[in-house]
Formats: sequence, structure tokens, C-alpha cells
Amino acid sequence: MALLLIPEFPEIDGDKLIRMCLIHDFGEAITGDIPSFLKTEANEETETDAVGSLIGTLPEPQQGMLKALFAEMDAMETREARLYKALDKMEAVIQHNESDISTWIPLEYELNLSYATENANEFPYLKELRAMMAEDTKQKIAKAKEEMG
Repeated sequence: MALLLIPEFPEIDGDKLIRMCLIHDFGEAITGDIPSFLKTEANEETETDAVGSLIGTLPEPQQGMLKALFAEMDAMETREARLYKALDKMEAVIQHNESDISTWIPLEYELNLSYATENANEFPYLKELRAMMAEDTKQKIAKAKEEMG
């Protein structure tokens, strides 16, 4: 998703954004991708430790570069870090919109309408995209209700 949207953010370091997206998945390669609404603080800590362990096996200069990048992501102070986080959350909403609604738990009906909205609001392009995603969610819910009678 980040790769396709980089042209919409000319002020962003696109290479850094892609590296952030890739390093984010390091932890999930070990822990699995736990849905955000089920993820606990302990899960977050385990995932962070997994990233650290994987990075720790790398030689320099890759190890130092990736440690610094992970710290930047964690601090959420740069536009690249905030954009990565917004895209990560928005991608989860897209996955839900594409999945069969019978797999949703009750919490997901509201969550799919609100999740990542705050993150997207910083970026006008993402704010518009997030609104379109919410409309897709509303249509999906309405169609399911209609089919149930």
C-alpha cells in the first residue's frame, strides 16, 4: 500500500517509509499478526522484543540503521513514522472490508467505521481515502442486513 501511495506524498522520504513498513512486519513474522482489538500490552512487548531479537542478529551497519529506524517508528515524531502507522491501520480496515462479514465480531462493525481515522486525518489524501473506506464499510453492513431480511 505504501509503495503505491508514495507519489501522493512528495514531501515524504519514500525509501524510509518502505523500510518502516518492512521492519514493522519483522515482529509479526515471529508472533503472528494479532488483530488490534485483541492485542494486549504483553503482545506489543513480545512483538517489540521479537523485532529487537531479529535486528540483533544482523551485522553492522544494518543493525544500527534498523535499530534507529525502529526507534523513530516508536517515537512517532516524524511524518514518515506517522504515515507508516496510518497506512498500517488503514490496511487492516481494507482487509476487513474485503473479508466475509460473517467473520466479523460485533465490535468490528463500529471499529471498521472509526479505526485509523485519527491517524489518517493528518494527511488530506488519507483522510479522503479513509472516508471512502468508511463508506465501503457502511455499504457492506447494509448489504448484510438486507440479505438477512
